[in-house]
Amino acid sequence: MTRLRLTLLAGLCALAPGLLPAEAQQPAPPANAPPPASTAPPPAVTDPLPTTTAPDTARSRPGESAAPSATQAVTPPVPSPAPSPAPSPAPSPAPGVAAPAARETLVATPGDANDVDEVSLPPKPAAILAGKSKWEEAVPSLRAAFARIEAELARAGIVPTGRPVAVFAKTDDDGFQYEAMIPIAPLPDPRGAEARLAEARPAEAKPGDGEALRLGTTPSGKALRFPHKGSYDEIDGTYETLTAYLDAKDVVVQDRFIEEYVTDLKDRADEKLDVNIYALVK
Repeated sequence: MTRLRLTLLAGLCALAPGLLPAEAQQPAPPANAPPPASTAPPPAVTDPLPTTTAPDTARSRPGESAAPSATQAVTPPVPSPAPSPAPSPAPSPAPGVAAPAARETLVATPGDANDVDEVSLPPKPAAILAGKSKWEEAVPSLRAAFARIEAELARAGIVPTGRPVAVFAKTDDDGFQYEAMIPIAPLPDPRGAEARLAEARPAEAKPGDGEALRLGTTPSGKALRFPHKGSYDEIDGTYETLTAYLDAKDVVVQDRFIEEYVTDLKDRADEKLDVNIYALVK
Protein backbone atom coordinates (compact mmCIF):
# COMPACT_ATOMS: atom_id res chain seq x y z
CA MET A 1 0.00 0.00 0.00
CA THR A 2 1.48 3.28 -1.10
CA ARG A 3 1.65 6.14 1.33
CA LEU A 4 1.29 9.71 0.05
CA ARG A 5 3.54 12.23 1.54
CA LEU A 6 2.20 15.88 1.71
CA THR A 7 4.74 18.71 1.62
CA LEU A 8 3.67 21.86 3.43
CA LEU A 9 4.97 25.07 1.86
CA ALA A 10 5.31 28.16 4.10
CA GLY A 11 3.59 31.20 2.60
CA LEU A 12 5.19 34.53 2.64
CA CYS A 13 3.32 37.34 4.35
CA ALA A 14 2.24 40.01 1.87
CA LEU A 15 3.03 43.55 2.72
CA ALA A 16 0.01 45.73 3.32
CA PRO A 17 -0.32 48.31 0.53
CA GLY A 18 0.25 51.93 1.43
CA LEU A 19 2.26 51.18 4.62
CA LEU A 20 5.67 52.66 5.09
CA PRO A 21 8.73 50.48 5.45
CA ALA A 22 9.37 49.23 8.92
CA GLU A 23 12.66 51.03 9.12
CA ALA A 24 10.92 54.42 8.64
CA GLN A 25 8.44 53.75 11.43
CA GLN A 26 11.06 52.56 13.97
CA PRO A 27 12.72 55.31 16.05
CA ALA A 28 16.47 55.56 15.85
CA PRO A 29 18.16 53.48 18.50
CA PRO A 30 20.32 55.20 21.02
CA ALA A 31 24.05 55.31 20.49
CA ASN A 32 24.85 52.89 23.31
CA ALA A 33 22.00 50.45 22.62
CA PRO A 34 22.89 46.77 21.88
CA PRO A 35 22.65 45.54 18.32
CA PRO A 36 19.18 44.47 17.38
CA ALA A 37 18.35 40.83 17.47
CA SER A 38 18.60 38.94 14.14
CA THR A 39 15.27 38.27 12.47
CA ALA A 40 16.66 35.38 10.30
CA PRO A 41 15.19 32.01 11.27
CA PRO A 42 17.54 29.58 12.99
CA PRO A 43 18.98 26.55 11.07
CA ALA A 44 16.75 24.21 13.01
CA VAL A 45 13.77 25.93 11.38
CA THR A 46 15.12 26.21 7.87
CA ASP A 47 16.65 22.69 7.80
CA PRO A 48 14.93 20.62 10.48
CA LEU A 49 16.22 17.13 11.28
CA PRO A 50 13.83 14.21 10.68
CA THR A 51 11.96 13.17 13.77
CA THR A 52 12.52 9.43 13.05
CA THR A 53 15.33 7.57 11.47
CA ALA A 54 14.46 4.79 9.01
CA PRO A 55 16.13 1.48 9.89
CA ASP A 56 18.92 0.27 7.71
CA THR A 57 17.52 -2.93 6.22
CA ALA A 58 20.86 -3.78 4.74
CA ARG A 59 22.17 -4.51 8.21
CA SER A 60 20.93 -7.25 10.46
CA ARG A 61 21.35 -7.89 14.08
CA PRO A 62 24.23 -10.05 15.17
CA GLY A 63 23.25 -13.69 15.04
CA GLU A 64 20.23 -13.07 12.76
CA SER A 65 20.00 -13.80 9.07
CA ALA A 66 18.51 -11.35 6.66
CA ALA A 67 14.87 -12.27 6.05
CA PRO A 68 13.10 -11.44 2.79
CA SER A 69 10.72 -8.49 2.90
CA ALA A 70 6.99 -9.07 3.20
CA THR A 71 6.40 -7.92 -0.38
CA GLN A 72 9.15 -10.12 -1.85
CA ALA A 73 7.95 -13.47 -3.20
CA VAL A 74 9.84 -16.47 -1.90
CA THR A 75 10.55 -18.93 -4.72
CA PRO A 76 11.05 -22.51 -3.51
CA PRO A 77 14.13 -24.26 -4.87
CA VAL A 78 13.44 -26.46 -7.90
CA PRO A 79 14.79 -29.97 -7.32
CA SER A 80 17.11 -31.19 -10.02
CA PRO A 81 15.86 -34.28 -11.88
CA ALA A 82 17.26 -37.58 -10.70
CA PRO A 83 19.77 -39.07 -13.13
CA SER A 84 18.41 -41.93 -15.23
CA PRO A 85 19.98 -45.27 -14.35
CA ALA A 86 22.26 -46.59 -17.01
CA PRO A 87 20.79 -49.63 -18.81
CA SER A 88 22.36 -52.83 -17.63
CA PRO A 89 24.21 -54.64 -20.39
CA ALA A 90 22.75 -57.88 -21.69
CA PRO A 91 24.40 -60.90 -20.11
CA SER A 92 26.93 -62.45 -22.40
CA PRO A 93 27.04 -66.22 -22.75
CA ALA A 94 29.67 -67.98 -20.73
CA PRO A 95 32.85 -68.58 -22.71
CA GLY A 96 33.06 -72.01 -24.25
CA VAL A 97 29.32 -72.76 -23.73
CA ALA A 98 27.28 -72.91 -26.95
CA ALA A 99 23.52 -72.44 -27.00
CA PRO A 100 21.66 -75.70 -27.68
CA ALA A 101 20.74 -76.07 -31.35
CA ALA A 102 17.11 -76.42 -32.35
CA ARG A 103 15.98 -79.97 -33.09
CA GLU A 104 15.53 -80.64 -36.81
CA THR A 105 12.60 -82.39 -38.46
CA LEU A 106 13.14 -85.25 -40.91
CA VAL A 107 12.39 -82.84 -43.80
CA ALA A 108 13.61 -79.29 -43.30
CA THR A 109 10.85 -77.65 -45.37
CA PRO A 110 7.64 -77.33 -43.31
CA GLY A 111 4.47 -78.79 -44.75
CA ASP A 112 1.28 -77.05 -45.81
CA ALA A 113 -1.41 -77.44 -43.17
CA ASN A 114 -4.10 -77.89 -45.86
CA ASP A 115 -2.24 -80.02 -48.37
CA VAL A 116 -0.34 -83.27 -48.83
CA ASP A 117 3.37 -83.09 -49.68
CA GLU A 118 5.49 -85.56 -51.59
CA VAL A 119 8.83 -85.71 -49.81
CA SER A 120 11.97 -87.79 -49.68
CA LEU A 121 12.98 -88.98 -46.23
CA PRO A 122 16.76 -89.19 -45.72
CA PRO A 123 18.14 -91.92 -43.45
CA LYS A 124 19.43 -90.43 -40.22
CA PRO A 125 21.29 -92.13 -37.36
CA ALA A 126 18.98 -92.57 -34.40
CA ALA A 127 18.64 -94.15 -30.97
CA ILE A 128 15.76 -96.66 -31.07
CA LEU A 129 13.60 -98.20 -28.34
CA ALA A 130 10.92 -100.78 -29.15
CA GLY A 131 7.69 -100.96 -27.17
CA LYS A 132 3.97 -101.68 -27.23
CA SER A 133 0.91 -100.03 -25.78
CA LYS A 134 -2.87 -99.99 -25.70
CA TRP A 135 -4.58 -97.24 -27.64
CA GLU A 136 -5.87 -95.45 -24.57
CA GLU A 137 -2.33 -95.37 -23.15
CA ALA A 138 -0.61 -94.25 -26.34
CA VAL A 139 0.50 -90.80 -25.22
CA PRO A 140 1.87 -91.79 -21.77
CA SER A 141 3.67 -94.81 -23.26
CA LEU A 142 5.32 -92.82 -26.07
CA ARG A 143 6.23 -89.97 -23.75
CA ALA A 144 7.91 -92.39 -21.32
CA ALA A 145 9.84 -94.03 -24.18
CA PHE A 146 11.18 -90.68 -25.42
CA ALA A 147 12.15 -89.67 -21.89
CA ARG A 148 14.13 -92.89 -21.42
CA ILE A 149 15.95 -92.40 -24.73
CA GLU A 150 16.87 -88.83 -23.80
CA ALA A 151 18.15 -89.90 -20.37
CA GLU A 152 20.31 -92.74 -21.66
CA LEU A 153 21.71 -90.59 -24.49
CA ALA A 154 22.72 -87.97 -21.93
CA ARG A 155 24.47 -90.55 -19.74
CA ALA A 156 26.28 -91.97 -22.78
CA GLY A 157 27.37 -88.53 -23.99
CA ILE A 158 25.52 -88.83 -27.32
CA VAL A 159 23.94 -85.65 -28.70
CA PRO A 160 20.32 -85.79 -29.96
CA THR A 161 19.69 -83.62 -33.03
CA GLY A 162 16.14 -84.36 -34.25
CA ARG A 163 12.52 -84.36 -33.17
CA PRO A 164 11.04 -87.54 -31.61
CA VAL A 165 9.65 -90.09 -34.07
CA ALA A 166 7.32 -93.08 -33.58
CA VAL A 167 7.10 -95.83 -36.20
CA PHE A 168 3.89 -97.89 -35.93
CA ALA A 169 4.87 -101.34 -37.16
CA LYS A 170 1.84 -103.42 -36.15
CA THR A 171 -1.64 -102.45 -35.00
CA ASP A 172 -4.85 -104.20 -33.95
CA ASP A 173 -8.06 -103.33 -32.11
CA ASP A 174 -6.43 -103.55 -28.68
CA GLY A 175 -3.20 -101.69 -29.24
CA PHE A 176 -0.04 -101.32 -31.29
CA GLN A 177 3.66 -102.05 -31.42
CA TYR A 178 6.04 -99.20 -32.09
CA GLU A 179 9.65 -98.10 -32.34
CA ALA A 180 10.42 -94.82 -30.61
CA MET A 181 13.33 -92.98 -32.24
CA ILE A 182 15.33 -89.83 -31.64
CA PRO A 183 17.80 -88.82 -34.40
CA ILE A 184 21.36 -88.23 -33.20
CA ALA A 185 24.56 -86.71 -34.55
CA PRO A 186 26.65 -88.97 -36.80
CA LEU A 187 28.92 -91.22 -34.75
CA PRO A 188 32.55 -91.74 -35.78
CA ASP A 189 32.65 -94.95 -33.69
CA PRO A 190 29.24 -96.68 -33.69
CA ARG A 191 30.55 -99.71 -31.77
CA GLY A 192 31.96 -97.52 -29.05
CA ALA A 193 28.62 -95.67 -28.89
CA GLU A 194 26.75 -98.98 -28.53
CA ALA A 195 29.01 -99.92 -25.63
CA ARG A 196 28.38 -96.56 -23.97
CA LEU A 197 24.62 -97.02 -24.38
CA ALA A 198 24.83 -100.45 -22.73
CA GLU A 199 26.70 -98.91 -19.80
CA ALA A 200 24.18 -96.05 -19.63
CA ARG A 201 21.26 -98.40 -18.95
CA PRO A 202 20.20 -98.16 -15.28
CA ALA A 203 21.80 -100.83 -13.08
CA GLU A 204 18.39 -101.80 -11.64
CA ALA A 205 17.00 -102.63 -15.10
CA LYS A 206 16.21 -106.30 -15.67
CA PRO A 207 15.86 -108.26 -18.92
CA GLY A 208 12.09 -108.38 -18.50
CA ASP A 209 11.81 -104.60 -18.08
CA GLY A 210 11.71 -104.01 -21.84
CA GLU A 211 13.92 -103.74 -24.85
CA ALA A 212 17.37 -102.25 -24.57
CA LEU A 213 18.23 -99.07 -26.41
CA ARG A 214 19.99 -99.64 -29.72
CA LEU A 215 21.38 -97.60 -32.57
CA GLY A 216 19.95 -97.61 -36.09
CA THR A 217 18.54 -95.27 -38.74
CA THR A 218 15.22 -93.59 -39.33
CA PRO A 219 12.99 -94.84 -42.21
CA SER A 220 13.94 -93.40 -45.59
CA GLY A 221 12.56 -93.18 -49.11
CA LYS A 222 9.70 -91.53 -50.97
CA ALA A 223 6.80 -90.62 -48.72
CA LEU A 224 3.61 -88.58 -48.46
CA ARG A 225 3.44 -86.10 -45.60
CA PHE A 226 0.11 -85.33 -43.94
CA PRO A 227 0.18 -82.56 -41.31
CA HIS A 228 -1.94 -82.79 -38.14
CA LYS A 229 -2.45 -79.74 -35.94
CA GLY A 230 -4.62 -80.25 -32.89
CA SER A 231 -5.11 -82.65 -30.00
CA TYR A 232 -4.03 -86.28 -30.21
CA ASP A 233 -7.65 -87.28 -29.59
CA GLU A 234 -8.47 -85.86 -33.03
CA ILE A 235 -5.65 -87.52 -34.95
CA ASP A 236 -7.97 -90.28 -36.19
CA GLY A 237 -9.63 -87.67 -38.43
CA THR A 238 -6.28 -86.99 -40.12
CA TYR A 239 -5.76 -90.72 -40.71
CA GLU A 240 -9.22 -90.90 -42.32
CA THR A 241 -8.19 -88.07 -44.66
CA LEU A 242 -4.95 -89.93 -45.40
CA THR A 243 -6.80 -93.16 -46.26
CA ALA A 244 -9.28 -91.32 -48.50
CA TYR A 245 -6.43 -89.60 -50.33
CA LEU A 246 -4.58 -92.87 -50.95
CA ASP A 247 -7.75 -94.52 -52.26
CA ALA A 248 -8.56 -91.57 -54.54
CA LYS A 249 -5.01 -91.44 -55.97
CA ASP A 250 -4.66 -95.23 -56.05
CA VAL A 251 -1.39 -95.00 -54.13
CA VAL A 252 0.05 -98.14 -52.51
CA VAL A 253 2.03 -97.58 -49.31
CA GLN A 254 3.95 -99.72 -46.85
CA ASP A 255 2.22 -101.31 -43.85
CA ARG A 256 3.68 -98.81 -41.39
CA PHE A 257 3.14 -95.17 -40.61
CA ILE A 258 5.48 -92.63 -39.08
CA GLU A 259 4.54 -89.89 -36.64
CA GLU A 260 7.03 -87.07 -36.10
CA TYR A 261 6.24 -84.77 -33.17
CA VAL A 262 7.15 -81.22 -34.18
CA THR A 263 6.00 -80.03 -30.73
CA ASP A 264 6.41 -81.94 -27.49
CA LEU A 265 3.92 -84.72 -26.86
CA LYS A 266 2.37 -83.65 -23.53
CA ASP A 267 -1.16 -85.05 -23.26
CA ARG A 268 -4.02 -86.14 -25.49
CA ALA A 269 -5.96 -82.87 -25.11
CA ASP A 270 -3.13 -80.51 -26.12
CA GLU A 271 -4.65 -78.35 -28.88
CA LYS A 272 -1.23 -76.97 -29.85
CA LEU A 273 0.16 -80.36 -30.83
CA ASP A 274 1.87 -80.41 -34.24
CA VAL A 275 2.51 -83.80 -35.87
CA ASN A 276 3.85 -84.83 -39.27
CA ILE A 277 2.40 -88.17 -40.46
CA TYR A 278 4.40 -89.95 -43.16
CA ALA A 279 3.17 -92.77 -45.39
CA LEU A 280 6.05 -94.56 -47.15
CA VAL A 281 5.23 -95.27 -50.81
CA LYS A 282 6.00 -98.74 -52.17
